[in-house]
Amino acid sequence: MSSSERVVQPTLIDILRDRALRQPEQVAYTFLVDGEGQAVSLTYGALAQRVGAIAARLLDCCGEGDRALLLYPPGLDYIAAFLGCLSAGVVAVPAYPPRPNRALERLHSLVADAGATVVLTTPEILTRLDQLPELHGLKRLAEADWGAAELPEVTLGDLAFLQYTSGSTDAPKGVMVSHGNLLHNLAGIQERFGYSANSLGVIWLPPYHDMGLIGGVLQPLYGGFPVVLMSPLMFVQSPVRWLRAIAQYGATTSGGPSFAYEQCVQRVKPEQVADLDLSRWEVAFNGAEPIQAEVLARFTELVKPCGFRREAFFPCYGLAEATLMVAGKGKGMPEVIKRLRKSALERHEAIAAEDEADYCQVVSCGQSLSGQDLRIVHPETLQLVPDGQVGEIWVAGASVALGYWQREKETGKAFGMALLNGSGDLFLRTGDLGFLEGDELFVTGRLKDLLIIRGRNYYPQDIEKIVKNCHSSVSLNSGAAFTVNMNGFEQFVVMQEVNRAALNDLDGDEVVGSIRQAISEHFDLQVHAILLLKPGKIPRTSSGKIQRSVCRMSFVVSAVEEVWHWTNAESESEVDRADGQSESTKFELPTELEVQDWLIANLAIYLRVQPDEIDISQSFAYYGLDSSVAVSLTGELSDWLHLEKLDPMLFWEYPNIEALAQHLVNIHL
Repeated sequence: MSSSERVVQPTLIDILRDRALRQPEQVAYTFLVDGEGQAVSLTYGALAQRVGAIAARLLDCCGEGDRALLLYPPGLDYIAAFLGCLSAGVVAVPAYPPRPNRALERLHSLVADAGATVVLTTPEILTRLDQLPELHGLKRLAEADWGAAELPEVTLGDLAFLQYTSGSTDAPKGVMVSHGNLLHNLAGIQERFGYSANSLGVIWLPPYHDMGLIGGVLQPLYGGFPVVLMSPLMFVQSPVRWLRAIAQYGATTSGGPSFAYEQCVQRVKPEQVADLDLSRWEVAFNGAEPIQAEVLARFTELVKPCGFRREAFFPCYGLAEATLMVAGKGKGMPEVIKRLRKSALERHEAIAAEDEADYCQVVSCGQSLSGQDLRIVHPETLQLVPDGQVGEIWVAGASVALGYWQREKETGKAFGMALLNGSGDLFLRTGDLGFLEGDELFVTGRLKDLLIIRGRNYYPQDIEKIVKNCHSSVSLNSGAAFTVNMNGFEQFVVMQEVNRAALNDLDGDEVVGSIRQAISEHFDLQVHAILLLKPGKIPRTSSGKIQRSVCRMSFVVSAVEEVWHWTNAESESEVDRADGQSESTKFELPTELEVQDWLIANLAIYLRVQPDEIDISQSFAYYGLDSSVAVSLTGELSDWLHLEKLDPMLFWEYPNIEALAQHLVNIHL
């Protein structure tokens, strides 16, 4: 980095030191150990001391820019360790701590990708690391090791931490977030949320992901107001704990994704909140997934007697690649909801609905943060689309991260994109779909998840919402809608968990019938297959998002553990008719992406890992692929590709999934 780029301006660590000097006894963070009454706290003064000691010890065993893996449960230790890394100029790599009897391949992959040299953790977790060969090569530091030393100067251009994406559609990638990215985004959030020293937060979100870390932990430090934290497990166990904490501490800000509000609607009884005072709750932020208007209405109905005001809702939009927040509504302003013609939205047009039988509601995520440039772009032509047309959301500004760690190809595809016939400014392609109406941003879905069936576009979350409400045996927020290509026909599949209480007396035919009827009535679609699963069997990311691409791959390779499986005889006969074609016409050449998906899914089965733990650019040797697995895979691959028996040596000649898939597709050309 040139000297001109190393601009010396206050960083988060400078802000912490200043607060420790001016307000040493003010409580910065409180953690509810049990989610309720048992609490521990840290003042600015005590936090600054711990951060300095951790940074000093890091510098004894690391150099500036080295990566440090953080393995902590949610709590104050994690906060001190993260800030200690920032203070030492060491790049923090937050990760979920290892859990007993759980696969650790993703953690191993993350450590290898980041090139971490040291792990920071608690003494309790440190004692378990000997059983984790994935971490044997790392230096280990726990609280007993902290010391003191002179700390380096950290500037805005320096890399602060790697935010690993949750892997909902691809292998996890480390987003490079600089100190400057953090400061710019925190300033934008501060302005839009209207935070002040009188604000107070209550946050249960996981601190390992952008919303929980930046919005829940770093924003209060930046804004100089206290925050009360609890483990996400405490919220999941009993959502009413969240509302009780807001009332007990008089929180002015709190929030989460739509599913958090829906959990309250479904699981919190009115009598449980009857005596709560939520009148100080000014900002109820809602982001990270499509915002559902009906959930906002039902949640308001639940807590309105407690003094909650509908205008407190704060719909917003963001992603890790833009540090955190991209857009949000003004504090205290009513949300903007559009009733759109569903059939037009399927054609990527946002047209006001007139027919009560043909409409959907879309909630605005507000306006772009100040100093950013937000555009809606046609994902193929790379040209701007007019207002009222759906396209890909692009954003430019100082909050846009530096790229993906050691992934030049993926960085080139997502960061630094130029508009065709544009001004020359460079943008981040978000991969999300939406439209603008004036300054209001409406997010409609994810580009990769969009379903195209017989030429029409469908948003999977719309279908999943209908399915989850169609039968009492169906679990909430636990279904996936996706398509598979079968001999040239795009077939529609639904995977759906059922309630634990319904398992013993499950009437699969009745549930399937309800799902089929609901989808037919609302979308005029025929389903090829419906798979009912036990609770907890739908693939999810570590942050709880449904992994539709993993569901699709599991279906293709028949790796789904279902309790009920139904297949549409009509769609089967359609495929059978394709099977009856001549050998020269019935086989449709798979794309390179489809070959990659096949290799990922099958390799994951043989290695007994989740498909999202497989990196297409990582070598087969890295995954410990042996000759017996190679022989088995090449045999199955030959049958799938309609090729003569493939040589197992291909797995050594073409060292990773990316190279092998490209070669296999070229065989057919």
